[in-house]
This record gives sequence, C-alpha cells and structure tokens, in this order.
Amino acid sequence: MSSSLSDRRTAARFRADRNLSTRMLSVMVLLAAVYGAAIFLMIRFMGRAWPLGLALVVAFAVFQILTSGKVAMRTMGARVVTPAEEPELHAVIDRLCALSGMKKPAVAVAESPIPNACAVGRSKGDATLCVTRGLLDTLEPPELEGVIAHELSHVQHGDAAVMTVAAFVGVLAGLVARVGLRFIYIGGRARGLWHIIVAAIGLIALAAATWFVSLVLTRSLSRYREFAADRSAAQLTGNPSALASALSKVEAKVHAGSGIPLNDLRKAGALNAFYFAPVTSAKTTAHHLLSTHPTTQARLDRLVKMSEQMSKNG
Repeated sequence: MSSSLSDRRTAARFRADRNLSTRMLSVMVLLAAVYGAAIFLMIRFMGRAWPLGLALVVAFAVFQILTSGKVAMRTMGARVVTPAEEPELHAVIDRLCALSGMKKPAVAVAESPIPNACAVGRSKGDATLCVTRGLLDTLEPPELEGVIAHELSHVQHGDAAVMTVAAFVGVLAGLVARVGLRFIYIGGRARGLWHIIVAAIGLIALAAATWFVSLVLTRSLSRYREFAADRSAAQLTGNPSALASALSKVEAKVHAGSGIPLNDLRKAGALNAFYFAPVTSAKTTAHHLLSTHPTTQARLDRLVKMSEQMSKNG
C-alpha cells in the first residue's frame, strides 16, 4: 500500500523539462555575452574610474536579487496568510506539494479584484505563492488547483530567480540611459562641455542596445516558461481542461475590466511577467516579440491537445 502510494507520487512529480533547461542555458549564455560586452565598453568609457562603476553594478545586482520578491509582494499589496485564515487555499497547496514531493512555499493573498496568481522569491526555499482575492472568487476548485499547480511549477523550476537575474541588465541599462540624459542636460546648459554631451550620447546608445537585446532574449524565455508551467501543471493534476477553463475565465475578466478599478490594472501591469495571465496582452506581431506571455489562444490550443492525448491514453 505504502509502496503503491510512493510510486504514484513519484510519477506525479514535476518532470524535468529538458527543453526549458536548454533554453534557459542558451539565453543565459547569450546574456552573459551581451553583459560582458557592455561591461567591457563601460570600463573603456569610464577609464580609471571603472572599479567604482563595476562595484556599483555588482551592488545593484545584489540589491535587486535580494529585494525583488519583497518589492513584488508590496506592489501587489499581498500578505502572508495562515491555514486558519485561508484553510481551503492551504489545503489545495498542501495536496499538490505532497503529490509533487516539493517543499511548500509561503502562501500569500492580495486583496485585489483582478483574478491572478504569481510565484516570487530568489530560491525554492525562499518562494512565496500569491493569489488574489479576485482569483479565489472567480474559479471553481479544479480550476484553482490547475492555477496553483502552474505556479508551483514555476517555483520548482526556479523561474522567478532566473527571470530576475536575466532581467537585471535590462533594468540597469534603463537607469544608465537616464544618467546619460542627465549628463546631456548638464552639458547643454554649460558652455564648453560638448565632450560630456558626446560621451553621454555614446552611453545612452550602449544602454539602449543592451536593453533591447536583453529584453528580446528574456521575453522569449519568459513565453516558453509559461508553456512549460502549463504542461507541468496539466501533468501533475491530470486535468488540462480545468487549467484551460481557468485561463479563459481569467483572460475574459481581466480584459473585460468589469468591476476592476483602472488604478488596480495599472498597478498590476508592473508585475506582468510574474502573473499567471498577463494584465495587458500583445495586439500585433511586433508587440508579441516583446510580450512576457504567449497568446492565450496558443496556450489553450496546447492544453486542448494535452487533454485529447490524455483521453486517448487513459
């Protein structure tokens, strides 16, 4: 009896995704090349002051990695809840963690009418799974289970930490561009400082190129990790139809905007990359290349195929 239960749990665990691992490695190698080139040019640009610049970059990287999860939670207005406060939510997470053999993350709820969920944290042991009140009020139990399994897959594969590291230089490049614009302003107001303006323009060009390349690479990885989390969740729960139904409901309610304050939608847009479903969606092919998520229809099509395959095999 015990052996049979153990076998079922082992079979249900989140399976290793070689394609996801390969893509993560490929993107990280490419980003390392981009970052290395940017740092080399920065050192040449700063001259003897390069140790200070490099120290600031490292300090900013450490700060972002350590605080990104807390910032996301604060932006959502989420708070950690106990089993006594949210017994049904904890019961779903307990059951899926036991089934997958993974450590239970902290559980948080955001009192937002937007139906959504996300997983944040710099490591599996430091992860927090957050759902909104809107999600709890919108979904049926099997649908909620599918969304929770999707987010647990992100935790298990370390997606939040990977995406935080991957997005770091994009954020830094934006800050460098702002500094460059400030230098242009200073140089334009003072006489005889045209060399500062020329240097600032070069700095902005470097930052813009680094930002764009890193953005395209990280967004491509982000879209694939959503497909991977959908697949892992469907395999774990054995119910891809419920996950598809949840995705359709969330998509419909978010984009209909019924009963959702515009201010809440703006605030949620800052966390698009972390959410189960994006608050804003791509409307053109060009926008899709920079989107954090695949189109909802593409995700639904894959889940429908999985459901049909499971029906044939079952």
